[in-house]
Amino acid sequence: MQPPVPLQIEPATRPETPTEAPPPRWSFFTRIGFRFAFAYFIPFCFPFLLGLVTPFFDYPSTKYQAMWNKIIPWVGKHVLRISYAFNTDTTGSGDKTANYIQIFCLLLLAVIVTLIWSVLDRKRENYATLNRWLRLCVRLALAITLLEYGAYKVIPSQFPSPYLRRLVQPYGESSPMGILWTFMGASKAYTIFAGAVETVGGLLLLFPRLTTLGAMMAVLSMGNVVMLNMSYDVPVKLYSIHYLVMAGLLLLPDLRRLMDVFVFHRPTQLPLEPPFFRRKWLSRGFVALLAVLGLVTFGQALYGSYQQNKFFSTRPELVYGIWTVDEFSLDGEVRPPLLTDSLRWQRVAFDINSAMSWQDMNGKWLTYTLKMDPKKKMLSLAKRTDPKWKSELAFAKPAEDAMVLDGQLDGKPLHVKLHRVDEKTMLLNGRGFHWVNEVPFNR
Repeated sequence: MQPPVPLQIEPATRPETPTEAPPPRWSFFTRIGFRFAFAYFIPFCFPFLLGLVTPFFDYPSTKYQAMWNKIIPWVGKHVLRISYAFNTDTTGSGDKTANYIQIFCLLLLAVIVTLIWSVLDRKRENYATLNRWLRLCVRLALAITLLEYGAYKVIPSQFPSPYLRRLVQPYGESSPMGILWTFMGASKAYTIFAGAVETVGGLLLLFPRLTTLGAMMAVLSMGNVVMLNMSYDVPVKLYSIHYLVMAGLLLLPDLRRLMDVFVFHRPTQLPLEPPFFRRKWLSRGFVALLAVLGLVTFGQALYGSYQQNKFFSTRPELVYGIWTVDEFSLDGEVRPPLLTDSLRWQRVAFDINSAMSWQDMNGKWLTYTLKMDPKKKMLSLAKRTDPKWKSELAFAKPAEDAMVLDGQLDGKPLHVKLHRVDEKTMLLNGRGFHWVNEVPFNR
């Protein structure tokens, strides 16, 4: 019997730790394009990133805007030689002269920084680390925008129900933007759907692993917004185009892989974004912090949308509706319904608690701020443009669909008899939804 052969045990060796391959050298044009994108989008995104901290304090935003309020008029006057007057006040428009001047300043700054950067740093092979921070800034700014706009559509307050005076406005007198607002306000389901798409895209962008999917949804939603703004002359064209470009910027590194999947039907794999910090707990905590700040911003926008929707939904029940003027007496003179009489009213509309509107015989609508005292049955009117202008009107309702107004207008006695129009008889409010349509109902 042979003795057992001793086992040959090789000395234990530690497995080699795979090292991450260094990023490849970027092409000349890729490096130039990155420098320009970084120099342009970091200043552009800065106000949106401040939105993450404004729930706690708004001092940085105020100072940042104050800086632009000094730069823009100077550049407009001394560089672009703009001769007409313009202002930097907030008006609801994002396509003001001041906005175009600001974009010009950002483009000029980006070109100058790109030229200097390219000369001083021409030997660098890539900007892989800096690119991660640029993508983070763009991703968060786009996410904040989508979440805020989505919140004001999920709770439909951006597009309230069409005002009563719109229901009696000749269609041809509507502005393109007015038509869009009427269409969206009358289509609650579509408004909520559009807001849900924006909200989901914004939520996905809060997390690095879901950036590609969120950017795809952002391209679809913002592409629709850009087309609506262009088609209906909505004055936020500049900003919506920027958001669309930002979504495309996030998709750009994965464009070839997406083409492999959706066009060439080839297998591919999206790379994972590297962590921002070496320690896992620090990277995960950083992602969680940004997600919480984004959700806080979204929650704040939801609450603002709820309050705004509540404001538009609150009606002056005693006088709410469209009222046709049957008799109009001013300064003791009964005025017949002549189309040439701009002083006589033909309709009165009460939409919300804080406004009263009337339409003169020329078709022009005038809107006044309203305070109503239901107990005394008094209407207190004021002009937004002239705080000194006041008017007090007493109202009486001899019947549910009849009303009488008495008081003073521009210092002259006023007496008006009206009857209410049932707005549900109008097709926009009364047609409703039908699963079954034997023939198209298109008027």
